Amino acid sequence: MAYRLSSKDIWALGFMTFALFVGAGNIIFPPMVGLQAGEHVWIAAAGFLLTAVGLPVITVIALAKVGGGIEALSSPIGKTAGLVLATVCYLAVGPLFATPRTATVSFEVGIAPITGTGELPLFIYSVVYFALVILISLYPGKLLDSIGHILAPIKILALAILGIAAVLWPAGGSISAVETYKEIPFSNGFINGYLTMDTLAAMVFGIVIVNAARSRGVEASSLLTRYTMWAGLIAGLGLALVYLSLFKLGENSGTLVPNAENGAVILHAYVQNVFGNYGSFFLAVLIFVACMVTAVGLTCACSEFFSRYLPLSYRALVLILGTFSMLVSNLGLSHLIKFSIPVLTAIYPPCIILVLLSFTMNWWNNFSRILAPAMAISLLFGILDAVKSSEYLSHLLPEWAKHLPLADQGLAWLLPTLLTIVVCAVYDRIAGGVKLPKYEAQHEEQ
Repeated sequence: MAYRLSSKDIWALGFMTFALFVGAGNIIFPPMVGLQAGEHVWIAAAGFLLTAVGLPVITVIALAKVGGGIEALSSPIGKTAGLVLATVCYLAVGPLFATPRTATVSFEVGIAPITGTGELPLFIYSVVYFALVILISLYPGKLLDSIGHILAPIKILALAILGIAAVLWPAGGSISAVETYKEIPFSNGFINGYLTMDTLAAMVFGIVIVNAARSRGVEASSLLTRYTMWAGLIAGLGLALVYLSLFKLGENSGTLVPNAENGAVILHAYVQNVFGNYGSFFLAVLIFVACMVTAVGLTCACSEFFSRYLPLSYRALVLILGTFSMLVSNLGLSHLIKFSIPVLTAIYPPCIILVLLSFTMNWWNNFSRILAPAMAISLLFGILDAVKSSEYLSHLLPEWAKHLPLADQGLAWLLPTLLTIVVCAVYDRIAGGVKLPKYEAQHEEQ
């Protein structure tokens, strides 16, 4: 007998997926775009939604088709290369950068205004924070209950209150767009959505979503694919609604905080203005729950992944990765961001190419001929973008690399990658031969 999810569990799976994606960065970026884009806010919003919602949803669907794992998705480029890519992605959005950052962001937004930004308050907070993360992550089979039925609804309720308030009770008015948004609003929105790194997160969360469905007894690959796709679509709808309301919040807060340095400043000013003395507490709870859910998802995903390749149990890895993330978080937010941006900038392009090309696999005689070169070129030029974005390495970048097409927008990899795909496509047609990608063959056998 094939187990199926109830409608309630499908929605819970969708809410869980939504909650996994929405971290503090997703709440802080849109208000800043809304404020700076001014009269061009909705053009910028279209670009933002394309990369911050469209790409992550497409990634979840792509992973659902192969069973939820980045290793299976990347198998056409070879087992070793695929494993290296997966390892780098898991480390980058896991214990090295993203997971520690959830603690530092939630601390600086919710706790630091009360305790100050000293080392001791951050250390105490990080210990308590990651103790909770470890405790929840030790029981991955209960994620649908702990996150889908409890934490996610709390998070969604808080976001709904903030979103409705942003639409009904604006705190000020809009200001004129800054120069870059006057010139290229869509492109700037596109890049800001790209920097949320949700596509990388989706590559990590795919297996978490699939395993959550399996925890309810669902084993049929067709059902797992269907439920994961539904979860991705529900999460995408939720993300779009959140972003649209936060764009509105930012746009209408222009006269309130015209010189805001980041989205956190805008949110603080808005909730204080609308909710009074309860504003800061409300925002602190919202950011804490948002970051906690994301940290749990990342810890579960990383522990499950590495338990397959290391002689350590899942629970041992939860403890190790949780403790390591706690220690890294004490470096502070500014240092984490400085170190993470170049790494993420380098690995994001090949991941985008991997996801998008996975939907074209039936177009080619030999899919590996297209995918491997395209990913290699995107990585090479992505590294140039990464060097340019690093304050420690930018002086090493050759002069010609600074003048590549779209380099000023962090997209130097795009045109060379498209050219590579065209050249490889021509070669594939000339060379001929048929080779079914390994992951597709395995999926059909299931």
